Amino acid sequence: MKLKPPHTRWILAAGCGVLVIIACTINPATGRRQLTLLSEAQEIEMGRQAHPEIIATFGAYPDEEWQRYIQELGSELAANSERPHLDWAFTVLDDPVVNAMALPGGHIYVNRGILAHFNSEAELASVLGHEIGHVTARHSVEQLSRMQLANLGLGVATVVSEDFREYAGLASQGVGILFLKFSRDDESQADHLGLRYLTLSGYDPHEMPKVFNTLDRVGGTRGGQSMPTWLSTHPNPGNRAVNMGREIEQLPLDQRQGTVGRTAYLRRLRGMVFGTNPREGYDIGRTFYHPDLEFKLDFPDGWQTVNQRSAAGALSPQKDAIVVLTLAGEDSPSAAAQSFFAQQGIERGPIWQRDFHAFRTHDPSTGERRSQGLVGFVSYRGRVYQLLGYSVADAWSGYRDQAQRSLASFGALTDPRYINVEPKTIEVVELPRTMTLTEFAHRFPSTVDTETLAIINGVDESTTLELGTLVKRVVGGRLPER
Repeated sequence: MKLKPPHTRWILAAGCGVLVIIACTINPATGRRQLTLLSEAQEIEMGRQAHPEIIATFGAYPDEEWQRYIQELGSELAANSERPHLDWAFTVLDDPVVNAMALPGGHIYVNRGILAHFNSEAELASVLGHEIGHVTARHSVEQLSRMQLANLGLGVATVVSEDFREYAGLASQGVGILFLKFSRDDESQADHLGLRYLTLSGYDPHEMPKVFNTLDRVGGTRGGQSMPTWLSTHPNPGNRAVNMGREIEQLPLDQRQGTVGRTAYLRRLRGMVFGTNPREGYDIGRTFYHPDLEFKLDFPDGWQTVNQRSAAGALSPQKDAIVVLTLAGEDSPSAAAQSFFAQQGIERGPIWQRDFHAFRTHDPSTGERRSQGLVGFVSYRGRVYQLLGYSVADAWSGYRDQAQRSLASFGALTDPRYINVEPKTIEVVELPRTMTLTEFAHRFPSTVDTETLAIINGVDESTTLELGTLVKRVVGGRLPER
């Protein structure tokens, strides 16, 4: 063994200490010292490289008017921030989850799922302002810098490298960067900055607490809807509404009022897809149907199904096995199989049936078996699909039969009942008379329950709504019977 001088570790520690001192700068948005091991150019490049992965994973909502609107509104707010020079880009994602997110460098995303829950332009602006605040405060950059220092094995030098692509592999992990968990202090700071940008842009700040109240209700619905992703790492929304109310009361009088933009915003929502879009895949029982791609696939009974833009799959109850379908990146089944088995650590096994092979994976460094499974590549309607079923190595014998039946079930979808489905959409009604929301639900039926209807309208079921009020309802989207 080659011995190192006994003082090497201390030299490294001292060097890192100097680096931290140099990297602690004053953030212009917060006025606080901040650990930043990435330059602004590297921060911008991080967002630029991650953006295509975000779009590939979630998809942009296919409505040019909404995309133009969100870019114009976001740009107006960002122009009143401390970093107006960034190349700000705002995108509506075609995702039903109640969420809004930001990448370093100025890429901001809002899901159509959260847009459906707003009742004014000012509410939307408050969330955009919050996400802009994460960027201006460089919260992602600071967190990544701390992660880098906490794991010197990655090499501090890679953080300050001129070639950003060498930064610990993060350039290829855009979704991971998007979902970095911010601290409660970061979230409160983003709330404060969002309020600043909201008022500087002339919006009524009293609309901001309404957003927190709505998100709190979404997380607590009795229908089983999980907490919005936007809240998963955030302080309690009820507390945030109270805290924000106090902060608003301390604003100068001329900043406590402004544009609300309720009517125009609600009219803009007409026709927006609500909830999951069955055109992109849905399941009835254990069968998964994809109307746009015209295929169907049976998943094992009792497994949890997951449908994403780039994959559809099912996870075993013990979470130790999976069956998943994706588009292959090759032009033919043979080329896709060759690419799959060229990966390090994958061992090809015997043919199960045409275009399907058994396989094993092992740790390249130790040779230890990791998993076993089946993989097949099928050409269908001009696309090549990868069908994969596998589990941890020791459990495969208990899952083999279920995986085989599932993979073999892939086939054409021809029944018009399952092809001709449409998504739920938002319709906006101008009330012909005064009525409660419960009466509205009877007079103008929706394909969601009254509780959901109350949440998306920001009212209670017993709330009296005046003549002429614009009220959202949800129509369409009924799936066929089995």
